[in-house]
Amino acid sequence: MTFWESIKDSTHASDYEAYLKSYPKGKFVALAQARIDRLRAAGAKGATPAEPAAANKASGPATPPATAAREPAPVPASKPEAKAAAPAVVAPAVAASAPPAKAGAEITDCPACPVLLSIPAGSFTMGSNSSDVSEKPAHAVSVRAPFAIGKYEVTVAQWNACADANACPRLSAASNPSPAAPVRDVSWDDAQVYIKWLAATSGKPYRLATEAEWEYAARAGTSTRYWWGEQMAAGKANCKDCGSPWRAEAPGKVGSFAPNPWGLYDMSGSVWEWVADCWHNSYKDAPSDAKAWDAPACSVRVIRGGSWREGAAYMVSSSRFKYDASVRHSQNGFRVARDSR
Repeated sequence: MTFWESIKDSTHASDYEAYLKSYPKGKFVALAQARIDRLRAAGAKGATPAEPAAANKASGPATPPATAAREPAPVPASKPEAKAAAPAVVAPAVAASAPPAKAGAEITDCPACPVLLSIPAGSFTMGSNSSDVSEKPAHAVSVRAPFAIGKYEVTVAQWNACADANACPRLSAASNPSPAAPVRDVSWDDAQVYIKWLAATSGKPYRLATEAEWEYAARAGTSTRYWWGEQMAAGKANCKDCGSPWRAEAPGKVGSFAPNPWGLYDMSGSVWEWVADCWHNSYKDAPSDAKAWDAPACSVRVIRGGSWREGAAYMVSSSRFKYDASVRHSQNGFRVARDSR
């Protein structure tokens, strides 16, 4: 019921497909199929659906399929209020060291490869003691070696290069019409397929960033709620509270908003980004060395950064959520990373 309530007004067929996959005998199967048929018919006629009411509630993504019946997720409907109640200035629990002010040079490993930026080693405080329980406890993390991460999220054009090579599945143009926009409606498993192809094409050890690496890169040496400060500011992120050039129907082109201090674009907003780690309900016993926190037979993975459909509460650097690794959702994409060697 929680999942259905979060998607019932959606104009994205993939949301209803995710419901059918997770709950094939659910109460709303017939209605979900009818919505899919209607949306596809509207798409065939060139109609542009209105923005779903659910996306106007700052309610975040749907409760992750395949996890709704497991341990409770950070409840989307209540998470923004919890964040809004946080003090205006949140002091980190552990003092962060001062990493270099800028990331390193751009790296392009092959013509089809995403542009990377070299990120320096350093340490920082991960998480927040004043936000959702899943972000607690704030803890010191040491990134012991430099690594490289995508300057932008993987784009539709870059994904299509993999599809043209018959290595990646061809995605629906309805969800991915613009070559310069971030690819979306991809699962964690899809991201692994792309990364495998990219590694074979470039000869480099591509992977997803670990969750700690992702937050370290997103913060870019800052310790405030957002990388730009303690309060929301226009033009810093692609979200519905973040100013122009936001539009409700889809995320804009990558790089349309300001980069963080290390030159990385869209670490807040645009699309949720898959990272390597298995989902854990809190950071209790989390590794302190920035390595991926995995688990045997893990089927639920972490997503970071919020999307264009969320409000300011999801743009904070510590915000995190989860999804089943096999589920495609219209708000989910990714960026790549690799070791610096």
